[in-house]
Amino acid sequence: MAAPKKKLAHPSRGATAKEPRAKASVKLAKHAKPAAAKLSAERTKLPQASDGVMAIYPGSFDPITNGHLDIIRRAFNVFPRVTVAVAFNPNKDDAMFTPEERVTMIKEALPEFRDRLVADSFSGLLVDYARRVKARVLIRGLRAVSDFEYEFQMTMMNRHLRPEIETVFMMAGEQYFYTSSRLVKEVATFGGDVRSLVPASVMRRFRQRLAEKRAG
Repeated sequence: MAAPKKKLAHPSRGATAKEPRAKASVKLAKHAKPAAAKLSAERTKLPQASDGVMAIYPGSFDPITNGHLDIIRRAFNVFPRVTVAVAFNPNKDDAMFTPEERVTMIKEALPEFRDRLVADSFSGLLVDYARRVKARVLIRGLRAVSDFEYEFQMTMMNRHLRPEIETVFMMAGEQYFYTSSRLVKEVATFGGDVRSLVPASVMRRFRQRLAEKRAG
């Protein structure tokens, strides 16, 4: 007995069955390419949250060191404007330089950013100052694990007081891990060479202030 013949699909039926799927795939691919390109472009751009945002880099800056300058210059890669804010206590301030002198030294050390930099001083709570100047981000530098423990506590308290203000941590450059204003002052007071640790303008003021102390 002869085997039954298989029915051959009509050429037109085969084409029409696959054609809608093929068209749909082509249409989907056309839409997918622009979407993928848009997503890739968005990933390579700087975060939109940083557009127009002013950040504050607070500290005593007594005096400002090359470690501070490293953090500030890198902050300008992220934020269009940065306020370097000198913190002081008017009732208890045994600093070597006055707040006004420290503000001047900051400006002298960063002339290339004069259009994007604000050097200022404040007393009181940092988050209240940030709110007054309409800043949304605080920048803090980290040098070691001990720094992190202290900064973590301060960040949690600032968040408790003003949850809308964020803190961004930046690691110090490896050549500045041991640099601090306190240590620089101490070494300079005893005649040590700190020229590689502070800007030239700060070094000049150091010499002048130390000469005044010796004379007085």
